[in-house]
Amino acid sequence: MTRPIIALDFASKKEIQTFLDFFPREESLFVKIGMEVFYQEGPTIVEWLKELNHDIFLDLKLHDIPNTVGKAMEGLARLGVSMTNVHAAGGQEMMKAAKHGLEKGTKAGKTVPKLIAVTQLTSTSEKQMQQDQGIFSTLEESVLRYAANTEKSGLDGVVCSAWEVEKIKNQTNSDFICLTPGIRPNGGDVGDQKRVMTPSEARKIGSDFIVVGRPITQSDQPYLAYQEIKNEWNGVCEHD
Repeated sequence: MTRPIIALDFASKKEIQTFLDFFPREESLFVKIGMEVFYQEGPTIVEWLKELNHDIFLDLKLHDIPNTVGKAMEGLARLGVSMTNVHAAGGQEMMKAAKHGLEKGTKAGKTVPKLIAVTQLTSTSEKQMQQDQGIFSTLEESVLRYAANTEKSGLDGVVCSAWEVEKIKNQTNSDFICLTPGIRPNGGDVGDQKRVMTPSEARKIGSDFIVVGRPITQSDQPYLAYQEIKNEWNGVCEHD
């Protein structure tokens, strides 16, 4: 079965350990480590999770001049994560530098991490994009433009809302990844997300990976919540 990616949006290793205690020790998870905990704990949080046999999406959303991003990716590659990302807004030159850095930094015989680019955050509305970013197209047009630039840059895919997946798939190659955050079970609290879908809807629309945070991490029964979302994501049960 394909695993949903659990967003470990905690402030410390201790909080993550408390959360993981709800899960069978032998079960390998796919987890997302973001800025919140990485900036507190540093690379050791990745090394510790790898020792526990978990796969890692390192969600740092790099966005800087090409040389800086390339050098940063060269260092991050040595951590052995499965996937990491940049902001597509950094442009093609930056994305190409990021890809080169990952390839250069990956140890001989090891797999180069998947590299994907953030299009528009799922917390961003079209009105916010137009007012704050000065992009006066539709939100969908902006996402599709970023996805096209990402593919031209040789990256593996994008982070996007599930609402844009079908059109991105129609304009990119068959291996192009669409990773979708903002996934909520039926009736779940959407929090600060603006563009959300259920796991079954994301599967039907063609998402390759889904990221789920609070519906699992803030549940009274995290492992049960994880199993239910995993089953729905894999089409084992339907809620719609």
